[in-house]
Amino acid sequence: MKKRFSYKLLGVKVDALSIRDLNLLIEESIYNNDKWIIANHNLHSLYLFHNAPKMQAFYAKAEYTHIDSMPLVFIGKLLGFPMKREQRVTYVDWIWPLMAEAANKGWRVFYLGSKPGVAEQGASILRQRFSGLQIACAHGYIGMDKDSQQNLATLAAINAYKPHVLMVGMGMPRQEYWISENLEHIDTNTILTSGACMDYVAGAIPTPPRWMGKMGLEWLYRLLSEPKRLWRRYLLEPWFVGTLFLREIWSISSQQKNNKYKT
Repeated sequence: MKKRFSYKLLGVKVDALSIRDLNLLIEESIYNNDKWIIANHNLHSLYLFHNAPKMQAFYAKAEYTHIDSMPLVFIGKLLGFPMKREQRVTYVDWIWPLMAEAANKGWRVFYLGSKPGVAEQGASILRQRFSGLQIACAHGYIGMDKDSQQNLATLAAINAYKPHVLMVGMGMPRQEYWISENLEHIDTNTILTSGACMDYVAGAIPTPPRWMGKMGLEWLYRLLSEPKRLWRRYLLEPWFVGTLFLREIWSISSQQKNNKYKT
């Protein structure tokens, strides 16, 4: 197993993992026939985590939680953690090397999410780019009642395909809730919370310039692209995260003072 570089910041645990690290973890889960959730944290998930017990329960089930937010990397550095830029992994970047790895190693991938037709359009693009890629998909516009016929049919389709990797792209927190509710009935090795991943592949949502992602400005592009849907996430929720950061700085400062007095 890969040596873990895990950090506790802003009340959550994150694993500092690069794209290569994540691909190796998927390979390990398949080789050992394990069932792992590889989740991710960004500023939005931090807000949800601290305000929704169901999100806390989900992350408790995750084997690994990678960083999907350059601001989180910046915050980690300010708190003294040796985080690197390449340890911020977003699906806009990861989807391509992930699918290349799946095609090369014969991994079966199932994508659950997006609007009807969008996932299949994205899967078709991926099949054309990566020869031999085995990928199936189903749209994510299903009811959340785990005993509904629609949900049971979706689970049956996933398990019949026997995927090595299940990508659930329903957006936060819906995808996390769906995984938590159905985890014991899912037959796969790695479960990924992939957000709007396939929407970007299919071109249903414009892909932010990659230089903006490296600079921590991807949020601005997304806000300008979808202001009605994302204004609250990017203009209000960061204030909450800011208070978490200030509390952590205060806690560290107080602890250092106490240690100084003890010595």
